[in-house]
Amino acid sequence: MRTLVDLVDTQVRALDRLAKRQERSRAAVIREAVDAYLDRHGLADGDEAFGLWGRDVDGLAYQERARSEW
Repeated sequence: MRTLVDLVDTQVRALDRLAKRQERSRAAVIREAVDAYLDRHGLADGDEAFGLWGRDVDGLAYQERARSEW
């Protein structure tokens, strides 16, 4: 998804220097910064909306295991 963000010239120049030093695109550097910000505030990956069993358990297997306890 594309997002329009207004940055001041000093921010753009700093991002360009960092991107060049890391041999990456400016967009990649910005995406990494957004990921770090979201992680720092506990909002990374949207895990809170996925479900109680987590990502590494099949939903049907979880349901069958829970029902077998009845």
